[in-house]
Amino acid sequence: MKQLCTLLWCFLCLVADAQRIEITNNSDLSRIETVIEIPWSSIISQNPNLTVGDFKVMDADIEVSFQVEYKGLTEVQNLLVQLSIAENEKRVLTIATGKSMEFAAKTFARYVPERLDDFAWENDKIAFRAYGEALEDTKGDAYGFDVWGKRTSDLIINRRYQHGDYHNDRGDGLDYYHVGLTLGAGNIAPIINDKIYYSGNYHRWKILDNGPLRTTFTLEYDEWLVDGKKVTSEKKISIDAGSQMYKVEAFYHFQDESLPLAIGIVKRPEAGMITLNETHGLMSYWEPEHGKDGITGVGVFVPDKVNKMTVTEEQLLTHVKTSKNTPFIYYAGAAWNKAGSITNADAWQNYLNHFRAEKLTSLQITVQ
Repeated sequence: MKQLCTLLWCFLCLVADAQRIEITNNSDLSRIETVIEIPWSSIISQNPNLTVGDFKVMDADIEVSFQVEYKGLTEVQNLLVQLSIAENEKRVLTIATGKSMEFAAKTFARYVPERLDDFAWENDKIAFRAYGEALEDTKGDAYGFDVWGKRTSDLIINRRYQHGDYHNDRGDGLDYYHVGLTLGAGNIAPIINDKIYYSGNYHRWKILDNGPLRTTFTLEYDEWLVDGKKVTSEKKISIDAGSQMYKVEAFYHFQDESLPLAIGIVKRPEAGMITLNETHGLMSYWEPEHGKDGITGVGVFVPDKVNKMTVTEEQLLTHVKTSKNTPFIYYAGAAWNKAGSITNADAWQNYLNHFRAEKLTSLQITVQ
């Protein structure tokens, strides 16, 4: 009896000291395993003695996986948590002092010097890569972003680069996606009079955060000429756990007040399912089946205004415009039918519609 009373007293003390975070979904849109940002300033203003590395996030009596996000800065910017929250539901989390559990990472990125300067990123759903300086002007050079299909929630980048046989499925997926001299799976480039002005491959990189719930990095591109004018670019890319999509903040430095851009998806010679919705900023492609390798769906969502969408012999293009000194933000991503979650064109389009709705619908967050 004495031991029970002691445990009850400790629990009551913990609850009394715990900081309360209310997350309310006031919409009819349910969210499944979504990464949610809670501004660190709102937490620390209520609890100035809170120390990074000495707290845990609780959902009742269950610990919740979380990440402190720095965005490449010295001070914490956000607390990230991953939750499912139903339509018109309120979830209550608490922050309590004490060392948290070790949670498995669900996102990861790294520079890959052993494979011609690749830069690869992934989460528990899908993986991507960009091509680096060492690949330029070689037979295998490619301009766009690549997709690696996965059918495991494990992080596989290191494993695949180690064995080097990633064009064959060893049970966890493979890379059969062909990029070539296109924008691939969602890269972006200037376009003038229907001519795309591709930059060289990225030459510098920096990781800002690397999991467990969100990975963010930058890729920098050297100066090149766009219709005779000098342009440089930097792309900040992030990927969240549980999502098929990654986010791009594309910074372009140029002389004029605005610059036309195109976001692209490489198109196959065989028939696939194409959906272009300029009003909703959604462009999607369910590729034709690639033999035993399966089918890849690729999509782009632009929250801002879209000028038009077009289809050429080589790729699908979303035409947009960026202003001087302003990042252009969009989302791109992919799904592989053999992963077993999104297995047809309708399911892929439904996923993209839901993703768009999530990005346009805010959660209410209250820290007490």
